[in-house]
Amino acid sequence: MNNPTQRMFGPACEAYSDLGVDVNAALETLKKTQISLHCWQGDDVAGFEKLDAGLDGGGIQATGNYPGRARNGDELRADLDLALSLIPGNHRLNLHSIYAETGSAKVGRNELKTEHFKAWIDWAKANGLGMDFNGSFFAHPMAQSGTTLSSTDKTVRRFWIEHGIACRQIGADMARALGTPCVVNVWIPDGSKDIPADRQAPRERLRASLDEIFKPVIDAKLVRDAVECKLFGIGSESYVVGSHEFYMGYAIKNQKLLCLDCGHFHPTEVVSDKISSVLMYVPEILLHVSRGVRWDSDHVVILSDELRAIAEELVRGGHLARTHIGLDYFDATINRIAAWVIGTRNMQKALLMALLEPTKRLRELEANGDLTGRLVLMEELKTMPSGIVWDTFCEQMGVPPSHTWIQATKKYEADVLSKRR
Repeated sequence: MNNPTQRMFGPACEAYSDLGVDVNAALETLKKTQISLHCWQGDDVAGFEKLDAGLDGGGIQATGNYPGRARNGDELRADLDLALSLIPGNHRLNLHSIYAETGSAKVGRNELKTEHFKAWIDWAKANGLGMDFNGSFFAHPMAQSGTTLSSTDKTVRRFWIEHGIACRQIGADMARALGTPCVVNVWIPDGSKDIPADRQAPRERLRASLDEIFKPVIDAKLVRDAVECKLFGIGSESYVVGSHEFYMGYAIKNQKLLCLDCGHFHPTEVVSDKISSVLMYVPEILLHVSRGVRWDSDHVVILSDELRAIAEELVRGGHLARTHIGLDYFDATINRIAAWVIGTRNMQKALLMALLEPTKRLRELEANGDLTGRLVLMEELKTMPSGIVWDTFCEQMGVPPSHTWIQATKKYEADVLSKRR
Protein backbone atom coordinates (compact mmCIF):
# COMPACT_ATOMS: atom_id res chain seq x y z
CA MET A 1 0.00 0.00 0.00
CA ASN A 2 2.03 2.96 -1.31
CA ASN A 3 -0.66 5.63 -0.92
CA PRO A 4 0.13 7.44 2.38
CA THR A 5 -3.49 8.51 2.80
CA GLN A 6 -4.67 4.91 2.61
CA ARG A 7 -2.00 3.85 5.11
CA MET A 8 -3.13 6.46 7.62
CA PHE A 9 -6.88 6.04 7.12
CA GLY A 10 -7.09 2.81 9.13
CA PRO A 11 -5.43 4.25 12.27
CA ALA A 12 -7.58 7.39 11.91
CA CYS A 13 -10.72 5.26 11.87
CA GLU A 14 -9.52 3.43 15.00
CA ALA A 15 -8.91 6.72 16.81
CA TYR A 16 -12.45 7.86 16.07
CA SER A 17 -13.87 4.43 16.86
CA ASP A 18 -12.41 4.70 20.35
CA LEU A 19 -14.73 7.70 20.80
CA GLY A 20 -17.73 5.81 19.44
CA VAL A 21 -17.64 7.44 15.98
CA ASP A 22 -18.30 5.45 12.80
CA VAL A 23 -16.13 7.15 10.17
CA ASN A 24 -17.72 5.38 7.22
CA ALA A 25 -21.19 6.41 8.35
CA ALA A 26 -19.98 10.00 8.61
CA LEU A 27 -18.60 9.85 5.07
CA GLU A 28 -21.85 8.42 3.75
CA THR A 29 -23.79 11.33 5.27
CA LEU A 30 -21.31 13.85 3.84
CA LYS A 31 -21.63 12.22 0.43
CA LYS A 32 -25.39 12.79 0.48
CA THR A 33 -25.18 16.41 1.71
CA GLN A 34 -25.49 18.78 -1.22
CA ILE A 35 -24.26 22.35 -1.41
CA SER A 36 -25.69 24.86 -3.87
CA LEU A 37 -22.89 26.66 -5.71
CA HIS A 38 -23.71 30.30 -6.52
CA CYS A 39 -23.25 31.10 -10.19
CA TRP A 40 -22.51 34.78 -9.50
CA GLN A 41 -19.02 34.11 -8.10
CA GLY A 42 -17.94 33.32 -11.66
CA ASP A 43 -18.70 36.73 -13.18
CA ASP A 44 -18.80 39.22 -10.26
CA VAL A 45 -22.63 39.35 -10.20
CA ALA A 46 -22.72 40.92 -13.67
CA GLY A 47 -25.34 38.72 -15.32
CA PHE A 48 -26.21 38.65 -19.00
CA GLU A 49 -28.69 41.51 -19.32
CA LYS A 50 -28.02 44.34 -21.75
CA LEU A 51 -28.87 47.24 -19.46
CA ASP A 52 -27.34 50.69 -19.31
CA ALA A 53 -24.09 50.86 -17.35
CA GLY A 54 -23.96 52.72 -14.07
CA LEU A 55 -27.07 51.22 -12.49
CA ASP A 56 -27.07 51.00 -8.72
CA GLY A 57 -26.27 47.43 -7.72
CA GLY A 58 -28.30 47.63 -4.54
CA GLY A 59 -25.20 47.57 -2.38
CA ILE A 60 -23.74 44.58 -4.24
CA GLN A 61 -20.11 45.21 -5.13
CA ALA A 62 -17.50 42.69 -6.19
CA THR A 63 -14.02 44.04 -5.55
CA GLY A 64 -10.97 43.20 -7.63
CA ASN A 65 -10.26 42.71 -11.32
CA TYR A 66 -8.69 39.28 -11.56
CA PRO A 67 -8.42 38.26 -15.22
CA GLY A 68 -10.77 35.73 -16.79
CA ARG A 69 -14.27 36.75 -15.71
CA ALA A 70 -16.95 34.71 -17.50
CA ARG A 71 -18.73 36.84 -20.12
CA ASN A 72 -21.56 34.55 -21.21
CA GLY A 73 -23.41 31.39 -20.30
CA ASP A 74 -21.11 29.00 -22.12
CA GLU A 75 -18.03 30.40 -20.37
CA LEU A 76 -19.71 30.41 -16.98
CA ARG A 77 -20.89 26.82 -17.36
CA ALA A 78 -17.41 25.74 -18.47
CA ASP A 79 -15.92 27.38 -15.38
CA LEU A 80 -18.49 25.64 -13.18
CA ASP A 81 -17.66 22.32 -14.84
CA LEU A 82 -14.06 22.66 -13.70
CA ALA A 83 -15.04 23.76 -10.19
CA LEU A 84 -17.46 20.86 -9.76
CA SER A 85 -14.81 18.39 -10.96
CA LEU A 86 -12.61 19.46 -8.03
CA ILE A 87 -15.32 19.24 -5.35
CA PRO A 88 -16.23 15.81 -3.92
CA GLY A 89 -19.86 14.72 -4.08
CA ASN A 90 -22.89 15.69 -6.14
CA HIS A 91 -24.16 19.23 -5.66
CA ARG A 92 -26.52 21.92 -6.95
CA LEU A 93 -26.44 25.21 -8.84
CA ASN A 94 -27.85 28.42 -7.40
CA LEU A 95 -28.89 30.74 -10.24
CA HIS A 96 -29.99 34.39 -10.28
CA SER A 97 -32.59 35.57 -12.78
CA ILE A 98 -30.10 38.03 -14.36
CA TYR A 99 -28.42 34.98 -15.92
CA ALA A 100 -31.29 34.47 -18.34
CA GLU A 101 -30.17 33.84 -21.92
CA THR A 102 -32.62 35.65 -24.19
CA GLY A 103 -30.57 35.86 -27.38
CA SER A 104 -30.96 39.21 -29.10
CA ALA A 105 -34.35 39.87 -27.52
CA LYS A 106 -34.77 42.29 -24.65
CA VAL A 107 -36.97 40.64 -22.05
CA GLY A 108 -38.12 42.46 -18.93
CA ARG A 109 -37.49 40.74 -15.64
CA ASN A 110 -41.24 40.66 -15.07
CA GLU A 111 -41.63 38.78 -18.37
CA LEU A 112 -38.99 36.10 -17.85
CA LYS A 113 -40.01 32.54 -18.68
CA THR A 114 -38.52 29.09 -18.27
CA GLU A 115 -37.40 29.06 -21.91
CA HIS A 116 -34.86 31.77 -21.08
CA PHE A 117 -33.10 29.31 -18.77
CA LYS A 118 -33.25 26.26 -21.03
CA ALA A 119 -29.48 26.10 -21.51
CA TRP A 120 -29.00 26.09 -17.74
CA ILE A 121 -31.63 23.40 -17.19
CA ASP A 122 -30.18 21.22 -19.96
CA TRP A 123 -26.69 21.62 -18.51
CA ALA A 124 -27.89 20.77 -14.99
CA LYS A 125 -29.74 17.70 -16.25
CA ALA A 126 -26.69 16.50 -18.17
CA ASN A 127 -24.58 16.84 -15.03
CA GLY A 128 -27.13 15.35 -12.62
CA LEU A 129 -27.47 18.61 -10.69
CA GLY A 130 -30.43 20.16 -8.92
CA MET A 131 -31.07 23.89 -9.25
CA ASP A 132 -32.10 26.73 -6.96
CA PHE A 133 -33.27 30.15 -8.12
CA ASN A 134 -33.28 33.78 -7.02
CA GLY A 135 -35.20 36.83 -8.11
CA SER A 136 -32.85 39.73 -8.98
CA PHE A 137 -34.32 42.80 -7.31
CA PHE A 138 -31.30 45.06 -7.93
CA ALA A 139 -29.18 46.77 -10.63
CA HIS A 140 -32.22 47.78 -12.69
CA PRO A 141 -33.91 51.06 -13.69
CA MET A 142 -36.93 50.04 -11.60
CA ALA A 143 -34.68 49.79 -8.51
CA GLN A 144 -32.95 53.15 -8.85
CA SER A 145 -35.00 54.72 -6.06
CA GLY A 146 -33.46 52.27 -3.61
CA THR A 147 -36.78 50.48 -3.18
CA THR A 148 -38.56 47.65 -4.98
CA LEU A 149 -41.32 45.71 -3.26
CA SER A 150 -41.71 48.43 -0.62
CA SER A 151 -41.78 51.35 -3.07
CA THR A 152 -44.41 54.08 -2.74
CA ASP A 153 -44.80 53.85 -6.53
CA LYS A 154 -47.46 51.28 -7.42
CA THR A 155 -45.95 50.79 -10.88
CA VAL A 156 -42.58 49.89 -9.37
CA ARG A 157 -44.15 47.53 -6.87
CA ARG A 158 -46.23 45.85 -9.57
CA PHE A 159 -43.15 45.30 -11.75
CA TRP A 160 -41.28 43.54 -8.95
CA ILE A 161 -44.31 41.56 -7.81
CA GLU A 162 -44.63 40.22 -11.36
CA HIS A 163 -40.91 39.43 -11.32
CA GLY A 164 -41.30 37.46 -8.09
CA ILE A 165 -44.28 35.52 -9.46
CA ALA A 166 -42.37 34.72 -12.66
CA CYS A 167 -39.37 33.45 -10.69
CA ARG A 168 -41.50 31.06 -8.64
CA GLN A 169 -42.99 29.60 -11.82
CA ILE A 170 -39.54 29.22 -13.38
CA GLY A 171 -38.35 27.48 -10.20
CA ALA A 172 -41.28 25.07 -10.40
CA ASP A 173 -40.41 24.22 -14.00
CA MET A 174 -36.78 23.67 -13.04
CA ALA A 175 -37.91 21.26 -10.35
CA ARG A 176 -40.13 19.35 -12.79
CA ALA A 177 -37.30 19.04 -15.29
CA LEU A 178 -34.66 17.98 -12.76
CA GLY A 179 -36.75 15.92 -10.35
CA THR A 180 -35.73 17.79 -7.21
CA PRO A 181 -37.33 20.75 -5.38
CA CYS A 182 -36.05 24.22 -6.22
CA VAL A 183 -35.43 26.75 -3.44
CA VAL A 184 -36.66 30.12 -4.73
CA ASN A 185 -35.24 32.93 -2.62
CA VAL A 186 -36.39 36.56 -2.27
CA TRP A 187 -33.90 39.24 -1.24
CA ILE A 188 -34.46 42.94 -1.83
CA PRO A 189 -32.11 45.91 -1.21
CA ASP A 190 -34.82 48.28 0.04
CA GLY A 191 -33.71 50.64 2.77
CA SER A 192 -32.47 54.10 3.67
CA LYS A 193 -29.01 55.60 3.95
CA ASP A 194 -30.16 58.02 6.65
CA ILE A 195 -32.67 57.81 9.47
CA PRO A 196 -36.23 57.44 8.13
CA ALA A 197 -39.23 59.21 9.58
CA ASP A 198 -41.50 56.25 8.83
CA ARG A 199 -40.28 52.70 9.36
CA GLN A 200 -43.73 51.13 9.45
CA ALA A 201 -45.31 51.97 6.08
CA PRO A 202 -42.52 50.47 3.91
CA ARG A 203 -42.79 47.22 5.86
CA GLU A 204 -46.55 47.15 5.40
CA ARG A 205 -46.07 47.59 1.65
CA LEU A 206 -43.41 44.88 1.59
CA ARG A 207 -45.69 42.46 3.42
CA ALA A 208 -48.52 43.14 0.95
CA SER A 209 -46.17 42.65 -2.01
CA LEU A 210 -44.87 39.35 -0.64
CA ASP A 211 -48.42 38.15 -0.08
CA GLU A 212 -49.14 38.76 -3.77
CA ILE A 213 -45.96 36.97 -4.89
CA PHE A 214 -46.80 33.91 -2.81
CA LYS A 215 -50.52 33.92 -3.64
CA PRO A 216 -50.23 31.48 -6.60
CA VAL A 217 -50.21 28.04 -4.99
CA ILE A 218 -47.21 25.92 -5.98
CA ASP A 219 -46.63 22.44 -4.58
CA ALA A 220 -43.85 22.37 -1.97
CA LYS A 221 -42.54 19.28 -3.76
CA LEU A 222 -41.55 21.69 -6.53
CA VAL A 223 -40.76 25.02 -4.85
CA ARG A 224 -39.45 25.87 -1.41
CA ASP A 225 -40.08 29.60 -0.89
CA ALA A 226 -37.44 31.48 1.11
CA VAL A 227 -37.15 35.07 2.35
CA GLU A 228 -33.78 36.62 3.18
CA CYS A 229 -33.12 39.23 5.85
CA LYS A 230 -30.34 41.78 6.18
CA LEU A 231 -29.10 44.16 8.87
CA PHE A 232 -27.63 46.93 6.70
CA GLY A 233 -25.67 47.51 3.53
CA ILE A 234 -24.25 50.14 1.21
CA GLY A 235 -26.95 52.75 0.74
CA SER A 236 -29.09 51.28 3.53
CA GLU A 237 -26.87 51.91 6.51
CA SER A 238 -29.61 53.31 8.75
CA TYR A 239 -32.64 51.21 7.83
CA VAL A 240 -33.43 48.01 5.98
CA VAL A 241 -37.08 47.26 5.29
CA GLY A 242 -36.58 43.49 5.22
CA SER A 243 -34.86 43.16 8.59
CA HIS A 244 -34.28 39.92 10.47
CA GLU A 245 -37.27 40.54 12.71
CA PHE A 246 -39.52 41.35 9.76
CA TYR A 247 -38.68 38.24 7.79
CA MET A 248 -38.56 35.93 10.78
CA GLY A 249 -42.09 37.00 11.66
CA TYR A 250 -43.21 36.64 8.05
CA ALA A 251 -41.61 33.20 7.69
CA ILE A 252 -43.17 31.92 10.90
CA LYS A 253 -46.62 33.25 10.09
CA ASN A 254 -46.59 31.93 6.52
CA GLN A 255 -44.37 28.87 7.09
CA LYS A 256 -41.74 29.90 4.59
CA LEU A 257 -38.04 29.13 4.71
CA LEU A 258 -36.00 31.79 6.48
CA CYS A 259 -32.71 32.51 4.73
CA LEU A 260 -29.86 33.26 7.12
CA ASP A 261 -26.93 34.87 5.33
CA CYS A 262 -23.69 34.82 7.33
CA GLY A 263 -22.72 38.25 5.96
CA HIS A 264 -26.00 39.98 6.78
CA PHE A 265 -25.68 40.48 10.51
CA HIS A 266 -23.73 42.61 12.96
CA PRO A 267 -20.07 41.50 13.27
CA THR A 268 -20.75 40.33 16.83
CA GLU A 269 -23.72 38.17 15.79
CA VAL A 270 -23.33 34.57 14.66
CA VAL A 271 -25.72 32.54 12.54
CA SER A 272 -24.81 29.34 14.40
CA ASP A 273 -26.65 30.60 17.47
CA LYS A 274 -29.84 31.32 15.49
CA ILE A 275 -30.33 27.93 13.82
CA SER A 276 -31.91 25.97 16.67
CA SER A 277 -34.24 28.85 17.59
CA VAL A 278 -35.45 29.48 14.04
CA LEU A 279 -36.06 25.79 13.30
CA MET A 280 -38.45 25.58 16.23
CA TYR A 281 -40.91 27.71 14.27
CA VAL A 282 -40.26 27.32 10.52
CA PRO A 283 -40.25 24.08 8.51
CA GLU A 284 -36.82 24.52 6.93
CA ILE A 285 -34.06 27.09 6.60
CA LEU A 286 -31.83 28.29 3.81
CA LEU A 287 -28.23 29.08 4.71
CA HIS A 288 -26.22 31.48 2.58
CA VAL A 289 -22.72 30.69 3.72
CA SER A 290 -20.44 33.66 3.39
CA ARG A 291 -17.75 35.39 5.45
CA GLY A 292 -18.36 38.85 6.78
CA VAL A 293 -15.37 41.02 7.56
CA ARG A 294 -16.01 44.08 9.74
CA TRP A 295 -19.28 44.94 8.00
CA ASP A 296 -21.65 43.39 5.44
CA SER A 297 -19.30 41.67 3.03
CA ASP A 298 -18.96 38.56 0.93
CA HIS A 299 -15.50 37.08 1.37
CA VAL A 300 -14.57 33.54 0.32
CA VAL A 301 -15.56 31.04 2.99
CA ILE A 302 -12.69 29.79 5.14
CA LEU A 303 -12.64 27.02 7.74
CA SER A 304 -13.32 29.43 10.58
CA ASP A 305 -14.61 28.83 14.09
CA GLU A 306 -18.03 30.13 13.03
CA LEU A 307 -18.21 27.84 9.98
CA ARG A 308 -17.42 24.89 12.23
CA ALA A 309 -20.03 26.08 14.75
CA ILE A 310 -22.66 26.25 12.02
CA ALA A 311 -21.86 22.70 10.92
CA GLU A 312 -21.89 21.48 14.53
CA GLU A 313 -25.33 22.99 15.11
CA LEU A 314 -26.70 21.31 11.98
CA VAL A 315 -25.32 17.90 12.98
CA ARG A 316 -25.86 18.05 16.74
CA GLY A 317 -29.46 19.16 16.32
CA GLY A 318 -30.23 16.69 13.54
CA HIS A 319 -31.04 19.64 11.28
CA LEU A 320 -29.28 18.62 8.05
CA ALA A 321 -32.48 17.29 6.48
CA ARG A 322 -34.24 20.60 7.15
CA THR A 323 -31.42 22.85 5.93
CA HIS A 324 -30.59 23.96 2.41
CA ILE A 325 -26.93 24.97 2.25
CA GLY A 326 -25.90 27.48 -0.40
CA LEU A 327 -22.86 29.68 -0.89
CA ASP A 328 -23.06 33.45 -1.37
CA TYR A 329 -19.89 35.44 -1.89
CA PHE A 330 -18.17 37.16 -4.80
CA ASP A 331 -14.43 37.75 -4.71
CA ALA A 332 -12.77 39.13 -7.83
CA THR A 333 -9.32 39.48 -6.25
CA ILE A 334 -8.41 35.81 -6.77
CA ASN A 335 -9.05 33.11 -9.34
CA ARG A 336 -12.85 32.86 -9.38
CA ILE A 337 -12.92 29.10 -9.93
CA ALA A 338 -10.55 28.58 -7.03
CA ALA A 339 -12.90 30.74 -4.91
CA TRP A 340 -15.75 28.30 -5.61
CA VAL A 341 -13.60 25.29 -4.76
CA ILE A 342 -12.11 26.78 -1.60
CA GLY A 343 -15.50 27.81 -0.20
CA THR A 344 -17.35 24.61 -1.03
CA ARG A 345 -14.62 22.29 0.19
CA ASN A 346 -14.34 24.27 3.43
CA MET A 347 -18.08 23.93 4.00
CA GLN A 348 -17.72 20.20 3.47
CA LYS A 349 -14.71 20.00 5.79
CA ALA A 350 -16.68 21.74 8.52
CA LEU A 351 -19.55 19.30 8.07
CA LEU A 352 -17.15 16.35 8.16
CA MET A 353 -15.57 17.54 11.39
CA ALA A 354 -19.04 17.86 12.90
CA LEU A 355 -20.06 14.41 11.66
CA LEU A 356 -16.89 12.96 13.26
CA GLU A 357 -17.88 14.35 16.63
CA PRO A 358 -19.12 11.93 19.36
CA THR A 359 -22.29 13.94 19.91
CA LYS A 360 -23.92 11.33 22.14
CA ARG A 361 -20.94 11.25 24.50
CA LEU A 362 -20.77 15.05 24.66
CA ARG A 363 -24.45 15.23 25.53
CA GLU A 364 -24.07 12.59 28.22
CA LEU A 365 -21.22 14.52 29.83
CA GLU A 366 -23.34 17.66 29.73
CA ALA A 367 -26.42 15.94 31.15
CA ASN A 368 -24.36 14.50 34.00
CA GLY A 369 -22.97 17.93 34.86
CA ASP A 370 -19.43 16.99 33.82
CA LEU A 371 -18.68 20.28 32.12
CA THR A 372 -14.95 19.76 32.57
CA GLY A 373 -15.08 16.48 30.69
CA ARG A 374 -17.18 18.09 27.97
CA LEU A 375 -14.65 20.88 27.45
CA VAL A 376 -11.71 18.47 27.45
CA LEU A 377 -13.31 16.30 24.77
CA MET A 378 -14.33 19.27 22.62
CA GLU A 379 -10.76 20.56 22.69
CA GLU A 380 -9.19 17.18 21.96
CA LEU A 381 -11.43 16.80 18.91
CA LYS A 382 -9.76 19.81 17.30
CA THR A 383 -6.55 17.86 16.73
CA MET A 384 -8.11 14.55 15.72
CA PRO A 385 -7.06 13.32 12.23
CA SER A 386 -10.03 14.69 10.27
CA GLY A 387 -7.64 15.77 7.50
CA ILE A 388 -6.79 12.15 6.73
CA VAL A 389 -10.49 11.28 6.59
CA TRP A 390 -11.10 14.27 4.28
CA ASP A 391 -8.33 13.27 1.87
CA THR A 392 -9.69 9.72 1.81
CA PHE A 393 -13.16 11.06 1.01
CA CYS A 394 -11.76 13.12 -1.87
CA GLU A 395 -9.96 10.09 -3.29
CA GLN A 396 -13.10 7.97 -2.94
CA MET A 397 -15.07 10.63 -4.84
CA GLY A 398 -12.42 10.84 -7.58
CA VAL A 399 -11.23 14.39 -6.94
CA PRO A 400 -7.77 15.64 -5.93
CA PRO A 401 -7.09 15.54 -2.17
CA SER A 402 -5.44 18.20 -0.08
CA HIS A 403 -4.21 21.27 -1.97
CA THR A 404 -3.29 19.42 -5.17
CA TRP A 405 -6.48 20.55 -6.92
CA ILE A 406 -4.97 24.02 -7.46
CA GLN A 407 -2.86 22.59 -10.30
CA ALA A 408 -5.99 22.10 -12.42
CA THR A 409 -7.14 25.69 -11.89
CA LYS A 410 -3.71 27.07 -12.77
CA LYS A 411 -3.65 25.10 -16.01
CA TYR A 412 -7.18 26.27 -16.88
CA GLU A 413 -6.17 29.84 -16.13
CA ALA A 414 -3.21 29.59 -18.49
CA ASP A 415 -5.14 27.79 -21.24
CA VAL A 416 -8.55 29.50 -21.02
CA LEU A 417 -8.96 32.38 -18.56
CA SER A 418 -5.88 34.28 -19.67
CA LYS A 419 -7.27 34.49 -23.19
CA ARG A 420 -10.49 36.24 -22.15
CA ARG A 421 -10.54 39.99 -22.56
